[in-house]
Amino acid sequence: MNPTLADKIARAPKAELHIHIEGSLEPELIFQLAQRNGVKLAYESIDALRAAYAFTDLQSFLDIYYAGASVLLHEQDFYDMTTAYVERALADHVTHAEIFFDPQTHTERGVPMETVVAGIERALADGEKRGMTSKLILCFLRHLSEEDALATFDSALPLFDQYRHRLIGVGLDSSEQGHPPSKFERVFAKARDKGLKLVAHAGEEGPPAYVYEALDLLKVDRVDHGVRSIEDPALVARLADARIALTVCPLSNLKLCVFDDMTRHTLKDLLDRGVAVMVNSDDPAYFGGYVNANYFAIVDALKLSEDEVYTLLKNSLEASFVTPAERDAMVANLDAYWHAAA
Repeated sequence: MNPTLADKIARAPKAELHIHIEGSLEPELIFQLAQRNGVKLAYESIDALRAAYAFTDLQSFLDIYYAGASVLLHEQDFYDMTTAYVERALADHVTHAEIFFDPQTHTERGVPMETVVAGIERALADGEKRGMTSKLILCFLRHLSEEDALATFDSALPLFDQYRHRLIGVGLDSSEQGHPPSKFERVFAKARDKGLKLVAHAGEEGPPAYVYEALDLLKVDRVDHGVRSIEDPALVARLADARIALTVCPLSNLKLCVFDDMTRHTLKDLLDRGVAVMVNSDDPAYFGGYVNANYFAIVDALKLSEDEVYTLLKNSLEASFVTPAERDAMVANLDAYWHAAA
């Protein structure tokens, strides 16, 4: 890649809309928290843990992801994890982030949801003082039952009220295959009735049919991943016409074998067809890069032009769950930077 373009991308103001906070937990911090909390890990060293990050599919990643989360027990742990992400995001010039967290991963270990949210919130409030605005999205684990999701939602209701400035929506993540969006229609209806924003992982390993379900049954505002939508031209046209954003995660897709080579990624084809795709890091501690590394990888592999990169950056801002005035200000900030840099 042209070094000048790489530097321009690196410094560009951008939003990150697909980041699992538990997936930003680096091996070094996992071991530090394990020692602090007296948690015994299955790996004898940081290097041994990092060497295990050779995934063959989504499930092989999730097995290690949940093991890593086992060290998170106290509010300070969630604060430290989130603070570490904020540092990396600010270094990549992320000016706005919408962050996923998985309460069921923690409540099933006896960690109260209030502990999780309080620690994350404290770190995000600190991040705002340093120039990064943020929102929080509660995700349901799709390999668990909808009854479990409904119970989780009900127990989270006081938190949605207490943290309404930050906790603005619900999402759906974890193992996609065999767990279609339709499985969670009732809990998404309850969230919609409360006026929450709705997102769902669909069309990563799952088929385009799952994207249709996310749109038609869950009535999502954004689709997370969605890279297999390209297989259905009618779906692509619908996404483009309705400006339904896809939060694409290139390094994740490569690491989890959704694509066997980055040059085969569908992002450019979707972009060419007018779909509002953008670049995100997903679980950066596990997939080899934070958001700028994802931009570099996809721009290099697909030979994206400067104009196409600008569109990706602008899409990330326009798809953010912020007020129209905040959105306009973010886009104006990008424009001032991008054209001055030119």
